[in-house]
Amino acid sequence: MNDRMVNDGEGTDLRTRAIKYKRDFWATENLNYSAPRFRSRKVSRVLRRLARGQERDVLDVGCGPGALGMILPPNIHYYGIDISIPKPAQNFLELDILENPIGFNNMRFDMIVAQGMFEYVGAQQSEKLAEIAALLKSDGKFVVTYQNFDHWRREIYYPYSNVQRPADFRADLKRFFTIDRYFPSSHNWRHSIPQRALLEGAQAYLNVNIPFISPRLAVDYLYICSPLPRGAS
Repeated sequence: MNDRMVNDGEGTDLRTRAIKYKRDFWATENLNYSAPRFRSRKVSRVLRRLARGQERDVLDVGCGPGALGMILPPNIHYYGIDISIPKPAQNFLELDILENPIGFNNMRFDMIVAQGMFEYVGAQQSEKLAEIAALLKSDGKFVVTYQNFDHWRREIYYPYSNVQRPADFRADLKRFFTIDRYFPSSHNWRHSIPQRALLEGAQAYLNVNIPFISPRLAVDYLYICSPLPRGAS
């Protein structure tokens, strides 16, 4: 999140908002994520643990400039999809996933990541979860983040088109995946990712739900998921 936030009060549901921000918007917006941030570094540690030093292919859906790939080890082969790719390369695909099915050259992946992406998919959430599930290998893992819109000081970034409570997001996620584990990627008194070194350092390796605190102060949640058996969703 950045400074362009709105506090919309309690009870507002923006899932039906029809605004879809296109390539011109993201060509500028993605430049704000050229360097790895706190959440990307946490996701990279999760991927390292899941890979266990073995050769793995990972697809980053909504990759932006591909900052996550900068901090992954060589055994994790990084591929990215985004509506705007600042520096084209063979491992990147420029694609509007709201207008096209998610896919990358008919590949299937050991791991798929979607961090800070599902807040922008509008009413297409279930459709996109199903497409991701179809791209995962049977023993693959899906790592996804989603904002905690139950935060005590809930704020909403103006381009968001898919705002819902965490329980509702989890319910839809379970239609396509088994949630192996989930936890806040960070906690903050304000609904924004920690930017002070002290807060970042204290939470960098904190991967737990804290009773009574996490539901109100978690900025977003990180989910580690396994695909359901084919045909089970």
